[in-house]
Amino acid sequence: MKANDRTAPAGVTGLAATVVLLRAGAQRAPGVEVLLLERPHDRGSFAGAWVFPGGAVDPEDLPAGHGPAGRGPLGLTLAEEEAASRRAAVRETREETGLVLQAAQLAPLSRWHPPREAPKRLRTWFWLAAAPAGPVTVGADEVIGHRWLSPDAALALHARGDLRLFPPTWLTLHGLLGATSVAALLQRARGSERAEFATRMLPGGGMTVWPPDVAYGQDAADPARIDAPGPRNRLDMRELPWRYLRAD
Repeated sequence: MKANDRTAPAGVTGLAATVVLLRAGAQRAPGVEVLLLERPHDRGSFAGAWVFPGGAVDPEDLPAGHGPAGRGPLGLTLAEEEAASRRAAVRETREETGLVLQAAQLAPLSRWHPPREAPKRLRTWFWLAAAPAGPVTVGADEVIGHRWLSPDAALALHARGDLRLFPPTWLTLHGLLGATSVAALLQRARGSERAEFATRMLPGGGMTVWPPDVAYGQDAADPARIDAPGPRNRLDMRELPWRYLRAD
């Protein structure tokens, strides 16, 4: 899509931003750690889950002349959407963690298009950033705890049922496995094309697929499509541990 194209696909009602904050791992566990926040268990779209800092794009984040996010077609160019997401990412990080970022510090990682079943159909930009110095001070209304974890430690806790994750968080952590340094991750993100995830849930809710998975098409409701020969790009959540399958 060109930068001057409008970005208002059917069903998307607003935007959101998520920030994967990175720091160097401890001496005994070299590599990187990420900041995960625990959402309240009794309310919210991600009740009880561990998530990266982030939230919806607010009207103040949008360019002048646009109405509130979440009302009808977005009517933004791709460049405007990216800029609004950057502003929301900085604001949400400050509100939820007390850590202050600059928009230029954010490296684009991925963009997630919501499945049709999502109660809030927000298209979410994921950003990488080196965590600034200073303590994490969580916003009590939306966050009840925080942890710095290596990606493999977070996924191991999830596999044991001790850490609730949603698919975008899980898959992002999976993509960070083996990272050697914060600088290397940021360099890779800035030098790569942003990943796009147009999410689809298969019947039963135990498997999520993305293009070009063989089960992604219009006939995905046919159980036979799940095991049909062809490319795989799916997350199998039918039991722990979850399994990500990617093959052409």
